[in-house]
Amino acid sequence: MEMLSHLMDGFTVAFQPLNLGLMLAGCFLGIIIGAMPGLGSVNGVAILLPITFVVPPTGAIIFLAAIYYGAMYGGAISSIMLGIPGASTAVATTFDGRPMALQGKADHALIAAAVASFVGGTISIILFTLFAPPLADFALRFGPPEEFALMVLAFATFVGLGGDDIPKTLFMIMFGLVLSAVGLDIISGRPRLVFFDLAGLYGGISFIVLAIGIYGIGEMLWTLETSKGKVEIAAHKFTFGRLIEGFRNLSHSLRTMVLSSFLGYFVGILPAAGATPGSLMAYGMAKAMSKDPDQYGKGAVNGVVAPECANNAASTGSMLPMMTLGIPGSPTTAILLGGMIIWGLTPGPLLFTNEPEFVWGLTASLYAANLTTVILNIALIPAFVWMLRMPFTILAPIIFVLCFIGGFAPDSRMFDPWLILLFGAVGYLMRKLDYPMAPLVLAIVLGPLAEGSFRQTMIAERGDWTVLFTRPLSGITMALALALFVYPLILMWRRKNRRAKAV
Repeated sequence: MEMLSHLMDGFTVAFQPLNLGLMLAGCFLGIIIGAMPGLGSVNGVAILLPITFVVPPTGAIIFLAAIYYGAMYGGAISSIMLGIPGASTAVATTFDGRPMALQGKADHALIAAAVASFVGGTISIILFTLFAPPLADFALRFGPPEEFALMVLAFATFVGLGGDDIPKTLFMIMFGLVLSAVGLDIISGRPRLVFFDLAGLYGGISFIVLAIGIYGIGEMLWTLETSKGKVEIAAHKFTFGRLIEGFRNLSHSLRTMVLSSFLGYFVGILPAAGATPGSLMAYGMAKAMSKDPDQYGKGAVNGVVAPECANNAASTGSMLPMMTLGIPGSPTTAILLGGMIIWGLTPGPLLFTNEPEFVWGLTASLYAANLTTVILNIALIPAFVWMLRMPFTILAPIIFVLCFIGGFAPDSRMFDPWLILLFGAVGYLMRKLDYPMAPLVLAIVLGPLAEGSFRQTMIAERGDWTVLFTRPLSGITMALALALFVYPLILMWRRKNRRAKAV
């Protein structure tokens, strides 16, 4: 009852005219920022942080958190409509969202993304409200060995239960891991895999550059070749009947929504993990649990639902260690943490006691922002669908320009647009050779996290790798990962026996 009383007080704070106006403005700006390729929540929050110095701290955090939420929703828009990830958190949405748009189901994909984001956000906010301190304590038990085991499990999910060719999947994971290692060594600081001593490679390969190159340029080249220059994108007129049909299509996705929300929230809690790994893991889990995994990548509704649930849940989850422990769970929450310190607030367990108006005002505003953003997204679907009615001769150049702007914007390096062209060519060739793209994306995202966790473990344990199996949490996770790696071999052995008996 005491928690409910605090939450009611929080709604009183959140619905003050200034705070309500800031929340609505933040949601709208967040959607626009998230839909712009290459920007995302990190850039949006960083750019707009100085504005918050003229308002009280509670209004400031409500404004920035609304931008964060809006950007999580908005990232799906360009992923579905243009095939360009609005942000790294929305890359997995491109896998099935774009094929749905090409099949004339853009409105259904946008509805699925909006509803899934709302469900993921709602579940995560409830968890945040009820279990903030205990969950923060549990997350602290995840040291480097447990984090590495979790990354291995993510790779194993794609290998063991995916519908793709296993050797090709393994090759793409290895290729992604190689690309993730380009740059300076995280321990010694020495350059590695810096080909031809190119200065642009010293900073590593940006994940968003890779994603835009493969899914923006690569897919566009593939579309132009297969259509022989005459591209007709099916785009239905958005009606109330289509809206109801879109909601009905989600009736079989409830289990995926709930599981992806819990997974995304938990991954978001882990320090430095964030929404991108959570969305990719959720996509892999949904594909693994599907009765027809071959449909993924071809326009499966659950392929949109899973990552969108997870990235919104992770965005709330990443706020939990920031608030309770002073440890940012993602790059965006690191900026929010800096803002809190500037505003004169000290993150940590005492924040809930010393600043209840701030904490519960923020919590209540998350509920309101989540509802506001889903309403805005669904209301704007006709405008988004209208984009696909443009002639492809106009749409294609716009997509190319947005790809280069999106690649240049995050780091303002002229080297990145050249990399986008290179990865576009690589993505096009891989598509022709029928190599799966999702494992490559997963590897370049999780590669640095897995390497950092593994090397920390080896340094702390003086090279004793058995600790990965002797610690309870990491041991269980590694055992499950190994079982998933072995599973395809068992299936191959069974098929061989059946063929032998048939002969």
